[in-house]
Amino acid sequence: MAEAATTTPLLTSHEAEPSIDDVIEAYIGATGARQLLKAMLLAFAWAFDAQQVFMSVFTDAEPPWHCTGVVDAAAAAAADSGSSCSPPAASASPCALPPGTWEWDRPAETSVVSDWALNCGPALVSLPASSFFAGNLAGGFLLATLADTHLGRRKMLLLSLVTMSVAAALTAFSPNVWVYSALRFVSGFGRSMVGTSAMVLSTELVGKRWRNTVSAAGFVFFSVGFVSLPALAYTFREASWRNMYVWTSLPSLCYAVLLYLLVQESPRWLLVRGRKQEAIEAVRQIASLNGGGGGITTSSFSMLDACAVELGDGGEGMFATLHSIWERRWALRRLAAITAASFGVGMVYYGMPLNVGSLSPSNLYLSVAYNAVAELPSSILAWLLMGRWFNRRGSVVALTTASGLCSLAACVPAVVLPDGARMAAEVASFFASCTAYDMMLMYTIELFPTSVRNSAVGLVRQAVALGGVVAPVLVALGRETTSYWSSSFGVFGLAVGCLGLLVTCLPETRGRRLSDTMEEEEAAVLSSSGASDMENNGELV
Repeated sequence: MAEAATTTPLLTSHEAEPSIDDVIEAYIGATGARQLLKAMLLAFAWAFDAQQVFMSVFTDAEPPWHCTGVVDAAAAAAADSGSSCSPPAASASPCALPPGTWEWDRPAETSVVSDWALNCGPALVSLPASSFFAGNLAGGFLLATLADTHLGRRKMLLLSLVTMSVAAALTAFSPNVWVYSALRFVSGFGRSMVGTSAMVLSTELVGKRWRNTVSAAGFVFFSVGFVSLPALAYTFREASWRNMYVWTSLPSLCYAVLLYLLVQESPRWLLVRGRKQEAIEAVRQIASLNGGGGGITTSSFSMLDACAVELGDGGEGMFATLHSIWERRWALRRLAAITAASFGVGMVYYGMPLNVGSLSPSNLYLSVAYNAVAELPSSILAWLLMGRWFNRRGSVVALTTASGLCSLAACVPAVVLPDGARMAAEVASFFASCTAYDMMLMYTIELFPTSVRNSAVGLVRQAVALGGVVAPVLVALGRETTSYWSSSFGVFGLAVGCLGLLVTCLPETRGRRLSDTMEEEEAAVLSSSGASDMENNGELV
């Protein structure tokens, strides 16, 4: 099919100019099995992304402890004053108990909390996790635009993977919480672009028919990475927490080498950047996977001259894509609405797994596994909702509202709602937030053109990460008392429910083809809605 396309004119005298989408698909033909497999290989980057995101759920967890009794004179004197370790006191924090009257159930090195005696300082307990998400924010701000300008999707993905993996490997040798937090910051800095670049590149390497499927595959692999953590943590439950970082970073590094050898750059991005010769080679490689490509030459691509873009939408500056969004009111409003809603989703998405121990402290591994397993059906649901029958905007609003209501139900006192029901509400809230997160990423791909797409998706993910920065602090404060933890669920519920309503300000994109430049997106919106509708809806060009 690809060879036939090279000899068949793409335009006739009375036809309109084709889009980059149309031209690329005309040459590479229908997405074949090997092309789809390569896209799936890219999507697998999400598995390693998930492992680093939720690693602190186990490495930074406070281990269970038990009373040992009064063992010395000082402890005996404290016992006379009523502060000895007894069964009633065992349900509270051990910070107020005399030394020697309690001990950890497992070896101290199984968690950074017990290894470095952080259990009595909520700020220090939350510091590594918050540092990781702060690194996400810094990386998202500094690196997101590079994938749209200088580096491209492929180089950005490889750089992010290597940075995240090397920092995670070095984390295993941390001598104290300060070095540990600094390395988690670096790991988060690199991780900021892993999922974004993998998602954008994989969707740009396949035809229109398979884009939503490939996007959903990334979320499925994220679930696989998340589910692997409870199993890995249970395996090393009596060993040092450092093992977790070693056994997740080394496979990630090997995977980065595999991508370097097998995956090429997005031809769509190359054409938008005016790099026609490289785009021809990339299309030839893709076409060869589908059984063609041998007849594709430079002259065969003469019609691409009408599609190629010479560094439009902002030029070469590091923040050129952000400037391109900033100077257009309709683009800025879209970005503001979707990032604000993503912040609320991020608080639930990252806060629920961290706080699940409050609902079921007896079995952390099983509790986290419930949340991890909920990721898989949420990916499938997101894929179904992104099909041709459901609106993106209405689906996201419904999911964020449901997540907020379930989160509020989880903070109901145990005397009113049993632990099992509150656990079910927590999992339901997490499930709805996962589905909303997946849909918002795919929705963002449709809202913004190729020239700024990676930057937009990256900023949405950073808004989710910002919610992750706040969540560990709320959870850590909740560990200090027996009643405060429930309010964190309330804050999560209000944030995701209220901020999710901002999605109603966004345009519907179901059934529309992807745009490549800001001007093309403006023309598409004008032609589909009319200038008056855009003005009424805040989409003023």
